[in-house]
Amino acid sequence: MRSPKKHRVDERSVPLTITPGAIPVYSRTSALKFPLAAVDLQTLVRAALDEDHAFNDITSIATVVSDRRARATFVARDAGTLAGIALSCEAFRLMDPNVAIRVDRDDGWRVGEGESVFHVTGHARGLLGAERVALNFAQKLSGIATITAKFVDMVQGTGAQIMDTRKTTPGWRALEKYAVRCGGGANHRMDLSDGVLIKDNHLAACDGDVKLAVKRAREMAPTGAKIEVECEVPAQVQAAVEAGAHIVLLDNMSLDAMRESVAIAQGRALTEASGGVTLNTLRAIAETGVNRISAGMLTHSAPSLNLALDFV
Repeated sequence: MRSPKKHRVDERSVPLTITPGAIPVYSRTSALKFPLAAVDLQTLVRAALDEDHAFNDITSIATVVSDRRARATFVARDAGTLAGIALSCEAFRLMDPNVAIRVDRDDGWRVGEGESVFHVTGHARGLLGAERVALNFAQKLSGIATITAKFVDMVQGTGAQIMDTRKTTPGWRALEKYAVRCGGGANHRMDLSDGVLIKDNHLAACDGDVKLAVKRAREMAPTGAKIEVECEVPAQVQAAVEAGAHIVLLDNMSLDAMRESVAIAQGRALTEASGGVTLNTLRAIAETGVNRISAGMLTHSAPSLNLALDFV
């Protein structure tokens, strides 16, 4: 079995052991700081357990005696990058406040097929009731972290930074963007108040005048806000840069148009490629010299990572 590969983010505070009855604190001193406060984590996980009627698991009640205790291992069926382990652990803790959990590999770790993530010991009914909710959280978020890590690996050596978008599940944005960070990516705008992004419909409302749109943004945006403009052709890049845009988004451009746009913006604005970004096209896009590459598929199309709970 391979030794676990730790992600390049080094400053971590991993709860290796959660003693029975204790409330775990999942804190980070780096980009991997868990995005939910303890009370919000508990509220979200309890809502998921209630949705599944985990406290009225008629199968477990009917087949497992009430005082039966069990041990189980949360394991990776496929290789990938972890995210959302705090949520999974919380599901077991809420079902059994006296559960004991030992975490082997936490968020941001790259795991191999068959490697253990954490171990739980507690009442069998509680473990069974929490199983699906715990898996749902970790599988979805680890899937996002895993595909992000693949993107990050693909652009190594080019200087391009992998970023997400706002194409997230409603109500899950903080968690999904956190999962991107677990995979080594970076977050684009968290919301509409977090920076100016002038897109095609904004330009249409300004009669297509890029310079006018940037001028208005510079006059009205909060101090310090970055101004980004979505451009479809190099001529728009030229106009945006001349007007003082901080970032130009190269939307669905050909590789030749991207290279031309990078040359125009060089030293005056950052360049970001977006649209048509897949693992097959990624390396060629990065090699055009763009500073950033944003991909909606990191959050809206990531396949879940295959994780399982094995009773031992």
